Amino acid sequence: MKFKELRYYYEKFKYGEDNFHNLMQYRIKNILLISTFYDAYIFEHDSLLSEQIVGEYHQLNLTTVPRITSVPTGEDALRLLEQKNFDLVITTMRTGEDNSFELSRKIKEVQKDIPIILMLTVKSDIAIVHRNMDKLDCIENVFLWNGDSKLILAMIKYVEDKMNAPYDTENGLVKVILLVEDSITFNSLYLPLLYTEIMEQTQRLISEELNDNQKYNRMRTRPKVLVTNSYEEGLELYEKYKEHMLCVMSDMEFYKNGSLDENAGVMLLENVKKDDPCLPCILQSSILENRRKAEGLGVTFFHKKSQFLLKNLRQFIVEKLGFGDLVFRDEDGVEIARAGTLLDFEEILPNLPMGVIIAHSNKKDFSTWLTAHGEMQLAGKVRPVEVNDFNSHEDYKDYLIRQFKELRRMKNLGKIVTLSHESLCQDGVVTRIAGGSLGGKGRGLAFLNSFLVTTNFEKKFKDVRIKIPNTTIIGTNGFNEFIDINNLFELRNCDDDEEIKRQFIAGQMPRQIIEKLGIYLEDVKTPLAVRSSGLLEDSQSQPFAGVYQTYMLPNNNGSIDKRLEQLITAIKLVYSSVFLKDTRNYIENLNYLIEEESMAVVIQEIVGNKYEEYFYPHLSGVGQSYNYYPIGNMHNTDGVASIAVGLGQSVVEGERTYRFCPEYPSVSYLSDEELIGATQTEFYALNLNDTDADILNGEFETLKKLRIFKAEKHKTLYHLASVWDNDNNRIVDGIGQPGPRIINFANILKYNVFPLADIIKEVLNMAQIAFGIPVEIEFAVDLTKDTYKEIIPSFYLLQVRPMTVNSEDLSLDIESVPKDDMLLYTEESLGNGIIDDIKDIVFIDPERFDKTKTVEMCREIEKINNYMKEQDREYILIGPGRWGSRDRFLGIPVIWSQISKAKVIVEVGLEDYEIEPSQGTHFFHNVVAMNIGYFNVPYKKKKESFIDWCGIKTYECVNKYEYFTHIVNEERFKVIMDGKNTRSVLCK
Repeated sequence: MKFKELRYYYEKFKYGEDNFHNLMQYRIKNILLISTFYDAYIFEHDSLLSEQIVGEYHQLNLTTVPRITSVPTGEDALRLLEQKNFDLVITTMRTGEDNSFELSRKIKEVQKDIPIILMLTVKSDIAIVHRNMDKLDCIENVFLWNGDSKLILAMIKYVEDKMNAPYDTENGLVKVILLVEDSITFNSLYLPLLYTEIMEQTQRLISEELNDNQKYNRMRTRPKVLVTNSYEEGLELYEKYKEHMLCVMSDMEFYKNGSLDENAGVMLLENVKKDDPCLPCILQSSILENRRKAEGLGVTFFHKKSQFLLKNLRQFIVEKLGFGDLVFRDEDGVEIARAGTLLDFEEILPNLPMGVIIAHSNKKDFSTWLTAHGEMQLAGKVRPVEVNDFNSHEDYKDYLIRQFKELRRMKNLGKIVTLSHESLCQDGVVTRIAGGSLGGKGRGLAFLNSFLVTTNFEKKFKDVRIKIPNTTIIGTNGFNEFIDINNLFELRNCDDDEEIKRQFIAGQMPRQIIEKLGIYLEDVKTPLAVRSSGLLEDSQSQPFAGVYQTYMLPNNNGSIDKRLEQLITAIKLVYSSVFLKDTRNYIENLNYLIEEESMAVVIQEIVGNKYEEYFYPHLSGVGQSYNYYPIGNMHNTDGVASIAVGLGQSVVEGERTYRFCPEYPSVSYLSDEELIGATQTEFYALNLNDTDADILNGEFETLKKLRIFKAEKHKTLYHLASVWDNDNNRIVDGIGQPGPRIINFANILKYNVFPLADIIKEVLNMAQIAFGIPVEIEFAVDLTKDTYKEIIPSFYLLQVRPMTVNSEDLSLDIESVPKDDMLLYTEESLGNGIIDDIKDIVFIDPERFDKTKTVEMCREIEKINNYMKEQDREYILIGPGRWGSRDRFLGIPVIWSQISKAKVIVEVGLEDYEIEPSQGTHFFHNVVAMNIGYFNVPYKKKKESFIDWCGIKTYECVNKYEYFTHIVNEERFKVIMDGKNTRSVLCK
């Protein structure tokens, strides 16, 4: 995927297909008000104009509240206009030496495009306006101030609508309401009512939106109100915008051919109804007898003097313009159903009598409702379609159902939406509970979801689903509220982890979160993973991989109350992990404060299927776009992946896995003989039998480690394993014959029965371009296929995070170092630069290493590390096998806090203990992120790597423990790390 292509999709998933973000480009932000001192005083102190305008904007959730600058005279206004640009001028009648008509002409000479509105402050001034109609050419319109700030709001929106209508109707399919009215008094009362009602109804509709960004953008789609006072301009505006016309509201008497015509409204509406019989129209008059003329035209009549004018207007907007429910009635007018949401239409339409559907179709009710709800594209698509376009009435009904169903699906595809029963049923969305940040992991998942669904990524691969698991995120506000209401912040200084967990478990979860989790569990009955998503976690600067815990829940207890209790407990434990001792030490080592961290929680459905009493996917893995240890002709940028049967704990905890390069998936890192000893023999699965597991005992409490033959019994091993042929000393692909099973995923990586390597390669490429740096992904694969049930193999992305790769690594001159001065040399190292201030080395003598005692070694190195912390001394740590592996037979299973003062970590191979270097584990990820030197010295003479044990043992021994030896060089050791060529040397 190219950068240009990714940019296109970024724009698409950020803004969608509707182009709403480009609407309403013209906004009034600065208003110049020209009024006498007295009028200005009345506006500000009697009417509280500025305060009321701010209040109106906030009440209607409108943005860009305009700023009003007042001046007392026209002369002041002209001087200010020469110095500063304004978006609108509002002038009163009395403006100093020049009258308002002359002043408007002079203003246009200074700023020719600025709109000007004349606002009268006394009703008697209307007569002056009527006498000077020929002098209004520089004035947009005239209004009469009535003490209501809504008039200012209406004037602003009136000007904005006039400016924005051409672009918004053409590019956003926005609808238009045409108001033809010549009464200054009535316009000044009616236009504020109309605007307020339209915006309140629009606000009501967008409150149903699941996505905040959609709410903001949909507010821009409200109908534009265009106002004129003449027959000719009214007809011209109708012709110009008739494809986008929502309704026409016309006075009875207004100007036609330059003079008042008492029948102008009837003639205008006759032309409109002749052109579009279904268009809603209103005839307005202060003469009640004109109702009959409205009835003759088939339009709604409003009596201007009615005390129910506002009520009638609201009812018209809701019922006739589609802002309310679409009410379906039978032939007798009796209501039989009503639809207020897209889901309502899906459920109601199949059962509606065909005659009712046809009646509403003929009146264009479906497109009208869609238009009011901001669904412009579908409204435009449905409006011209008629029943006669189909072979049968049922075909037309099916067409409507399909359109509403597809629209509902597409609306929130790839979005973050508020959790509800409805949103939980939608595919391709991330649901959220509580506000605040999504945290590092949550942000990555939301990005992946948006990208995958927006680009139709899975279409690149035939018969494969590519997605993230169904995911819900509790925002950081939930954590902050939980901490506050339970007064837990003081625990940040507590050194007793068990006490911290106990108090967190005893804490009260916010009520609204409990309610949402209850809704969630009513719909979700599959096993769940409860993951951390800290603000600092998985950041580009300092990844926190594996610092926090993940809890797996069977979620199968017969009692929903018990399931809710277990889920809340897991969330509380994730919350508590921010305050645990090891976490605090890690955060402090990164020069952060604990106060800077906050926690979101990711709840994901676990990928996999049930096999007997266990649940697991066929395989899980980690992929990296940058390979720290390429072999043969591979390059760092070809990437690397590690995969294992079952849940991903085998991979991220550094246990036995299978490693391959996505660019060369059939190339094995190990020889056949080496693979026999290194192959996966156990795998992790979720234990479904333990419905009451106490997760206080740790994140592995609900997991079970099974022998690999169990997977074969479950028939999940077919494409994942091969057989060792003892007779011929070779590996035979597949498991069709007896013999030891070798987990090498041959059918997938060699014969491509599932395009795993290609998918990983494409995802890593896309994510690296998007992040701008190398990335790591975690994934799981379900190979289940059932043509009858339309089930196809699926690749699930579990998370994405940035890798720490220093692109500015320098090539250092290691060749100039004499070999006799070297204690260690390796061509498999990470880190860059020179360290020359370390005096201490802590190592395990190969002759004293016992791989069955690695747990005891953990405890011993922790004591040594604590001593080094007290002395504030950093050291070089050297030991056999893989540091930080959870599998104690592959290396020493330390956690970060147990070796936190190590500045260089060395993994050494022994004659009978050759382990692949760490890569892809959480421990490895964080060590690299903290810029610690990380070396691998294989036992076999691969290239020129070596370690001089004899030379190391010649230094002064400070202490010889049961397993470790601590030596000191008072003249200091020197470490040279050539990051560009992955070579490093430890010098005497």
